[in-house]
Amino acid sequence: MNRKGKLYFRYGTMGSAKTALLLTQAYNFEERNMSYVCLKPIIDTRDKKNVIRSRIGIERECKWVYADTDLYELAQQLFEETMQIIEWFLVDECQFLSERQVDQLSRIVDDFGSNVVCYGLRTDFQSHLFEGSRRLFEIADSIDEIKSTCNCGRKTIINARIDASGDFVEEGNQVEIGGDDKYISVCRKCWRNKKIEQASRNALPFLELKTHK
Repeated sequence: MNRKGKLYFRYGTMGSAKTALLLTQAYNFEERNMSYVCLKPIIDTRDKKNVIRSRIGIERECKWVYADTDLYELAQQLFEETMQIIEWFLVDECQFLSERQVDQLSRIVDDFGSNVVCYGLRTDFQSHLFEGSRRLFEIADSIDEIKSTCNCGRKTIINARIDASGDFVEEGNQVEIGGDDKYISVCRKCWRNKKIEQASRNALPFLELKTHK
């Protein structure tokens, strides 16, 4: 195989236009008559089936990736159906992939020379790496950060989960699908300061109770 593909990881916080960039890339491939396929883990159920949609309104059809999907076998099936090696695989929400599936993507690159571009989050609401993102940091050929800005002007790092009152949620399942109603992207300093403010506020009723005893 003479083709030399790459495994790309492009990560950013929520609201950093990752999906819009993926869809723009897909549009450019169409304009240049280049073969591509969009993939998306089914765990993200906010949109209708088989569609990747950006907040700015553009969308493309995609192949659903299930927890037990073998992406290497899926690629082989697509090659047989189209009678060609697909040049580009565009993966949305790649943080939800398993380590095994990321390894399968790397095999697509190495064995067939296709390019695989993965877009997703780096960390969860507790600032811990997702499984798929961690594996991509370990083996991707190219890693790029898609930067966005916190309200204070610093770079966003944390995908903070919020409750109905706008307070940060510090416990819960790693995966909870939601948009602006459940998440806000902030810098590390604002994340820390907000957590300190919440802890102080929560401690105040307890201190007042002890004072009045």
